[in-house]
Amino acid sequence: MTETKTTIPLPAPPPVAPKATLARRGRRLLRHGLVFFTFVIVVDAIAGEKGLLALLQARREYAALERSLDRARAENSELREQARRLREDPSAVEDQARRQLGLIKPGEMVFFIKDVDQKP
Repeated sequence: MTETKTTIPLPAPPPVAPKATLARRGRRLLRHGLVFFTFVIVVDAIAGEKGLLALLQARREYAALERSLDRARAENSELREQARRLREDPSAVEDQARRQLGLIKPGEMVFFIKDVDQKP
């Protein structure tokens, strides 16, 4: 008995259709386009006119303006208190007259003191 081996030939792979390569190219092109579009959106979100950098700058300006407003409010409060004292307290009027106008009471003496340069 002789044994004969028979081999079954494998079917040949189907030829690559042009549509498959076109579809692959289209998907790759679409993927690259989406990556580029995403990159443009991210750059615009960071450095655009209303982006992250502009937002941070606006916050710094807002904080500076808020500090300036707080100082103006404090000064306004001090001036309001000073005006109230000048209306109600005669000694406050006298104090301001002495400081700003150089006035003195009768009987007081004014002394002017000059610095003298000392020679070594």
